[in-house]
Amino acid sequence: MTFDELQLHDTLLRAVKAEGYTTPTPIQQKAIPHALAGRDVLGVAQTGTGKTAAFALPILQRLSAKAPAGGARPVRCLVLTPTRELAGQVGDSFGTYGKGLPLRHAVIFGGVGQNPQVQTLRSGVDVLVATPGRLLDLMEQGFVSLRSLEVFVLDEADRMLDMGFIHDVRRVIKALPPKRQTLFFSATLPPDIVDLARSILTDPIRVEVTPASSTAETVSQQVYFVEREQKRGLLTHLLKEGNIHRALVFTRTKHGANRVAKQLEGAGVSSAAIHGNKSQNARERALDEFRAGTLRVLVATDIAARGIDIDGLSYVVNYDLPNVPEQYVHRIGRTGRAGASGTAVSFCDAEERAYLRDIERTIRRNVPVVEDHPYRSGQPAPRPVSHASGAAPEARPSGNGGRPQGTPRPAGNGGGGGHSAGASRRRRGGRGGAGGGGRGQGRPEGGRSAQGSGGPVATPAGVARAVPGVRVAAVPRRRRLRRRPLRHPRFLRVARRPSGSERLKPGGGYGRP
Repeated sequence: MTFDELQLHDTLLRAVKAEGYTTPTPIQQKAIPHALAGRDVLGVAQTGTGKTAAFALPILQRLSAKAPAGGARPVRCLVLTPTRELAGQVGDSFGTYGKGLPLRHAVIFGGVGQNPQVQTLRSGVDVLVATPGRLLDLMEQGFVSLRSLEVFVLDEADRMLDMGFIHDVRRVIKALPPKRQTLFFSATLPPDIVDLARSILTDPIRVEVTPASSTAETVSQQVYFVEREQKRGLLTHLLKEGNIHRALVFTRTKHGANRVAKQLEGAGVSSAAIHGNKSQNARERALDEFRAGTLRVLVATDIAARGIDIDGLSYVVNYDLPNVPEQYVHRIGRTGRAGASGTAVSFCDAEERAYLRDIERTIRRNVPVVEDHPYRSGQPAPRPVSHASGAAPEARPSGNGGRPQGTPRPAGNGGGGGHSAGASRRRRGGRGGAGGGGRGQGRPEGGRSAQGSGGPVATPAGVARAVPGVRVAAVPRRRRLRRRPLRHPRFLRVARRPSGSERLKPGGGYGRP
């Protein structure tokens, strides 16, 4: 099939051919005809399959077929994306394919000032590409109205869920007119995404080009078993010894991304980190340098996993395995795009073995293990689940407090069982001190350790505990003295101001003579 068979306008066909595309991808072949017919579409496709053009081309054709009445330009199409990078790329696609059409588009996202975006919106746009947070902000300020919306696109829906934007998405959906066309795209279909799709789609056509949570066949996958402390050395070794010109490295945390980038710079490998804490200008600058080839390694977190589109990227490294298996699919989808070949390398330490098993179950295949490398780690020892035959069980602490017998008590509380010295004095009516020698204490030796004493050792409550090799003597608990009330005038209780005929009564209160 060719693009000519999809019944697209000549202007769109010329724009597609100018980009060097002659044959539509499978997702484009299945989704474009239904989208042109005005049907709701549920598209399940991995990143790099051409799904942006699968919804951009039919939308441009629909909007260009009829101009809005009165020359006004209300927002007629809304594309919601999870990240700034993806929003920018979708906006570029609308600009590229629609450059010969009398349509305007705008891209709005957070992290930058809103004034330029507001000025663009005031001039009127037909297609609005936005991230949820900035869109809601501008809607609340009255700069965006969706009353005239005709088409709503939710791109990377599962990524919205992963990043915690699903509640913002539902708020946006409530502001949409009920009569509209909805195009819903997701790489995976977890239960929450299925529920969301059912709530916003009307009699949808489901198009699926690859099974959900599967990886592209053009991507070669490998895993290296390595200790966590050796990951940096292994990464530097691969970059210097292997034929790797550019690599995209993924970490689980922002601090981890910064640390890896700094370590690579120290090893003489040009690198930069990109994540949510970086400013928009810093992220764009790093991406531009990476695309231009002046930056060899780009270290990213999952927040940028689907927002990076680098032509010719052939190497992806999972420095940390993701704890969500679907993230693995999103990460390695940065390479092997549009039929090109790519390599995905994963580092796995002992604590990440469970993550690897979950990933292999999700993608329904075993990831080949690279055995021969200088940083190879041994298999982790299995955890014992039961005691061996005839072996003594693990000793547990004895005594009231759960502390092994003979363990010294902290100094200063006089054996007060973890309470403060002041509290001990108040309870026992004596001075507590280190070693328990204060008045009123029930431990003459202050709870001193039994090991090495060689003589009788006092135990609380008059109970003799048998300790091998140590002679233990039982000492009865001292009787606690009852505290008598103080009768000094300073401590007399005053309840109210006395009258002239009343006098102060010892012991508190007032009475008549």
